[in-house]
Amino acid sequence: MKTFDFIIIGGGSAGCVLADKLSASGEHSVCLLEAGKADNNWLIHLPIGIIGLMKSRTLNWQFNTQAEKHLNQREVFMPRGKTLGGSSSINAMLYTRGQKHDYDHWQSLGNQGWSYDDVLPYFKALEHQERGADEFHGVNGPLNVADSVSKPAANDDFIQAALNAGYPENNDFNGASQEGIGYYQVTQKDGLRHSAAKAFLTPNLTRKNLTVITETRVEKILINNGVASGVIYQYRGKRRQIMANKEVIVSAGAINSPQILMLSGIGPKAELAKHNITPAHILEGVGQNLQDHVDVLCVAQHNRTELLAYRPKAIWWGIKEAVKFVTKRTGLLTTVIAESGGFIKSQPQLTEPDLQLHFVPAAMDDHGRNHKLLFSYGMALHVCLLRPKSRGSIQLNSNNILHQPRIELNMLAHQDDIETMLTGVKIAKSILTTPPLSVSHVKFIFPDENCTSDQALTQFLKNKSNTIYHPVGTCKMGQDELAVVDEQLKVRGIKQLRVIDASIMPTLISGNTNAPTMMIAAKGSDMILAEHGKNKE
Repeated sequence: MKTFDFIIIGGGSAGCVLADKLSASGEHSVCLLEAGKADNNWLIHLPIGIIGLMKSRTLNWQFNTQAEKHLNQREVFMPRGKTLGGSSSINAMLYTRGQKHDYDHWQSLGNQGWSYDDVLPYFKALEHQERGADEFHGVNGPLNVADSVSKPAANDDFIQAALNAGYPENNDFNGASQEGIGYYQVTQKDGLRHSAAKAFLTPNLTRKNLTVITETRVEKILINNGVASGVIYQYRGKRRQIMANKEVIVSAGAINSPQILMLSGIGPKAELAKHNITPAHILEGVGQNLQDHVDVLCVAQHNRTELLAYRPKAIWWGIKEAVKFVTKRTGLLTTVIAESGGFIKSQPQLTEPDLQLHFVPAAMDDHGRNHKLLFSYGMALHVCLLRPKSRGSIQLNSNNILHQPRIELNMLAHQDDIETMLTGVKIAKSILTTPPLSVSHVKFIFPDENCTSDQALTQFLKNKSNTIYHPVGTCKMGQDELAVVDEQLKVRGIKQLRVIDASIMPTLISGNTNAPTMMIAAKGSDMILAEHGKNKE
């Protein structure tokens, strides 16, 4: 039986940052446990490989929700990364932080030290901004943040159409203001994905005080007299046990972290009893407060050919683009699929954007898995609700770690979410039929030409709304009865145990969640080191 100072459960975006920072001084021994394989598959590193990663059964958890009662009983597909780097190894690589208000709101809920002014230094320290340093951006950090080097012309036309429709231009969604339309920055380096693993873990694997174990499933956290003392896990068909001198840190994400806590006896009383799990500590908020960005695609057929499609001219265009990658590390093979988009207000009187747009130069449907639709030339525009009021939950299907948890997103349960999304769909359709996009526009595929009334569009939302892969909140930070961790990210009622990942967000941030998750881990690392000895570096 081995003993480490710190055991980190989960090698995703948060886990990689934690492993780096907690092992950097050499003072502390760290063990990182990851359920997936090492990140050595070419699909991970070549950006366009995201298309294949959606279908991978080895690198993607391939979660599905229960039948969603507000989505006409549909199950929602929820891809999550199952490899070193977690979802940062399979995501669309967009680098967004959210709005200043998001973090100030966290602090207003009683989470001292989590205001925008508190977290901005962590964002800046983590990144190497290729544009250079300024008030909002840092350089020389481990994570490379770059402008996209794949910008199919349709993106420029989308941006111009949105500007012609009256929306402002924005060249930096992480600067002084988030509002506007433009190109996203991406976590890439030299035309390749720069995941959390590439940025924080891979360069440090030779550290003698860092142990990384992949392809392992954590069965439970050992709790003795209210103290987390170790972990039992499965590895190559055998059960093993390791101990923690200082802390166990759960960083398995908004779906797996509450599952692991509940299997360890930490969770709602009724849920533990239902699955014959001996309680270690009753925490009713574990698995509750699930939030995700509801998203829907508006798809239009077009008669232009420099688009992603299974068509001869498009394939020839793609071949020419591939040559750019070989010679210059640019072009279509570096695409994140949704290079352009932005943040807009559904109503002009709002102080902050409440909708996010992602433009895709393809007739996209069902997370790109509807290959039949890709035989058409088309364009798609994601409409994403930034601050949904609907709440879901993570529960257990059994007391076996090998069984997937029960996921209920409960999307569109709140009428306000439906109303805002209706407005968003109308805005998206308007932009897609504004010059210069209108020049090549043929017809709408989703919603179709006859779907115009609010009643019909509501049914369209129920039939087509999906996740855009940002689940958070299931081990939320706070002071109320559903809070799982405090502002130090310590699990309430259990010593030497923290949760550090997207699950601690009390409310969703207004944008893609990968960068904020890494920020949370960096801030959490400082909290741990302040308690157990400062990093000398």
